[in-house]
Amino acid sequence: MGRISEKYRYKTTPKSKSEAIVSGENYRFTVLTDRLMRLEYSKDGKFENRATQTVVNRDFDVPKFSVTEKNGSLKIRTERMELTYHGGEFSKNSLLARCVGDNGKTAFVWYYDDYEYSDKHFNLKSTARTLDAVNGECELENGIMSRETMTILDDSKSLILADDGWIDVRDNDDNIDIYLFAYCEDYIGALNAFYTLTGRTPMIPRFALGNWWSRYYKYTQDEYKELMLKFDRYGIPFSVAVMDMDWHYTDIEPKYGSGWTGFSWDKELFPNHKEFLDFLHDRNMEVTLNLHPAEGIAAHEDRYKEMAQAMGVDTDNEETVAFDIADPEFIENYFKILLKPMEDEGVSFWWMDWQQGNTTKIPGLDPLWMLNHFHYIDMCGQNKRAMIFSRYSGAGSHRYPIGFSGDTITTWNSLDFQPYFTANASNIGYGWWSHDIGGHMFGYRDDELVTRWVQYGVFSPIMRLHSMNNDFMSKEPWNYNKISETVMIDFLRLRHKLIPYLYTMNYRAYKDSIPLVTPLYYIDKSYEAYTCNRNEYCFGSEMIVSPITSKADSITQMGCAETYIPDGTWFDFFNGRQYNGGQCYNIYRDIYTIPVLVKAGGI
Repeated sequence: MGRISEKYRYKTTPKSKSEAIVSGENYRFTVLTDRLMRLEYSKDGKFENRATQTVVNRDFDVPKFSVTEKNGSLKIRTERMELTYHGGEFSKNSLLARCVGDNGKTAFVWYYDDYEYSDKHFNLKSTARTLDAVNGECELENGIMSRETMTILDDSKSLILADDGWIDVRDNDDNIDIYLFAYCEDYIGALNAFYTLTGRTPMIPRFALGNWWSRYYKYTQDEYKELMLKFDRYGIPFSVAVMDMDWHYTDIEPKYGSGWTGFSWDKELFPNHKEFLDFLHDRNMEVTLNLHPAEGIAAHEDRYKEMAQAMGVDTDNEETVAFDIADPEFIENYFKILLKPMEDEGVSFWWMDWQQGNTTKIPGLDPLWMLNHFHYIDMCGQNKRAMIFSRYSGAGSHRYPIGFSGDTITTWNSLDFQPYFTANASNIGYGWWSHDIGGHMFGYRDDELVTRWVQYGVFSPIMRLHSMNNDFMSKEPWNYNKISETVMIDFLRLRHKLIPYLYTMNYRAYKDSIPLVTPLYYIDKSYEAYTCNRNEYCFGSEMIVSPITSKADSITQMGCAETYIPDGTWFDFFNGRQYNGGQCYNIYRDIYTIPVLVKAGGI
């Protein structure tokens, strides 16, 4: 019997075929594809065959390759790469690889220990854990894509995802365990290999592709219902109701905590929460509730006694049930006692917000990853398409959509970074980012900024309006000038018109391993595709989007986006204007539209 119930086991196939392995006393190389190898070094000769937090499958079809040994050196050659190992500990002098081009000649040479230099200068980067407190740009992690050289996925520090579903530390934490990608500019091929290694991106529910209403605000039940009815009167569609933390008790006695953590509906604000949930479902809206679970389950919670008894906690002294995501018993009771009753009442999925730092009692275990992993698995067991709304927790996080990018600062700098940040996340296979569209906090009130942000949001993976508890920042379109109101309403309606297209791309992301939003260089390898405008991106298979992310010219009142158009004939989505590809354009648009291009013959 495992340490956690069988329903929480994640299916893995971690063992490679023996024919793919070339090994010695202290080294092991596994040829996974003709352009992907696993490179391991162990001082005591013990290697890891189990799945990890990142890598869940190594059972690849074995490609053709040859092995030769000469003068103490080992050479492994596939059609597209050649690895040379001179023996001893991995170093720049002992291990190198060559990427073989289409003509059979060496295209690039990679040296172990030089990959940090290569990544710094040539890696196309990927994404980041959060945009919290970021005004403009932040540093991005390395991805698996590079024009100039090979890249690595370092799995040496990942914990073990055991067969019984629980997490273990590695037996040898000083082993080297890396994956070498030699795909050069074949980015789709690299993603396919990455997803095969780490798991596919699952399809998300159709409702997630519509508009989401979100605000950090202490709504009453009647206020929220009236707001939804007002959206109806304006003809503004929404498919998801996001309830920020004020759905639960926040004004509590200090002995029970800060008020950030809560698992019980505030009965003053929501005197009949079941009727409230039914009202939203009757409008074809799904509901997510915000969770900050780190302070545990205090004595004021509705299900405190049941949870305390299950965990062996003294209720007489009102001892808080500690939040311990590294305890399998706590995890099972957390879902069964705290969350499932609310799901039965109509909560569709959970918004996992703030966690207890970055550590747990299991060395190296990030509580965010653990919450994402088990929340997703728990929902998979509910016989519906699973989804969680949470921050990115490292390579492999694409298995747990959807990403919450954090509390966005309301500035043009923030808007200007989000298209690049979102598209670039595809370089680590992370395709479903959700941003605070319009901005969450600080910054300034600017009707033009909010309008351009909504336009970008409609052509982003998840369209979620959001704001803080500030009357000047709330995102109801009627709170803005008449032009902005009109444009915002038109674009929010457009988002729902696009759902058939978005759902097709949702399936494509799952089946063909191509995210909805990708950098332009995925389909065009010209210099201009990399350099013309980093905010330009592919939006599914048919569209290119070049959002306007800066203020309009004060004289013309036009916004501008420098846009590279690939070869072929392209048409403006909004006005039908024809463009010939193969060059960069400065595309000017008034506040009513942004540059969105559809290729000739596109559906």
